[in-house]
Amino acid sequence: MASVILKVDDDISTDIIFPGRFMATVLPAETPQYAFADLPVNRRLQSGEAPAGSVVVAGNNFGCGSSREQAASCLKGLGLKIIARSFARIFLQNAINLGVDMVICPQIEAQEGDQVVVQGGRVINLTSGRVFAIEPLPPTRQAIIDAGGLIPYTRQRLVTERGAGE
Repeated sequence: MASVILKVDDDISTDIIFPGRFMATVLPAETPQYAFADLPVNRRLQSGEAPAGSVVVAGNNFGCGSSREQAASCLKGLGLKIIARSFARIFLQNAINLGVDMVICPQIEAQEGDQVVVQGGRVINLTSGRVFAIEPLPPTRQAIIDAGGLIPYTRQRLVTERGAGE
């Protein structure tokens, strides 16, 4: 069970997730401090009031705009789960490659403060009692997220293949 710390509408751009004025910051250890820098939630994220595993609920086209990888990196660094009706294509691939915990849930309805859980191919809003179906990612894309990103996934595959060949 996790708490929704931020509810946003459709077309949330990477400039809202990670403002362009911080683009000189590229280290994954540094990007989280700028997540949603222009929104009040940033203060909660930086103070630790919103722990890892907290949820951002979004409408359609989350992560639209530029292809900046820092938008996905800052979310990964904070350990946030993103539940959106849909994701922008380039953001989705960047986030998968970094292992961001993402769920596509076309009918999701939740408000800040709601308690939600992802389980059995659905999102359950424990606060409202409503249940929403998840649109699953292709198995390999989900495996990359589950491994923590493309690099850890590739390492696992290489180790497995090496072990099978010996």
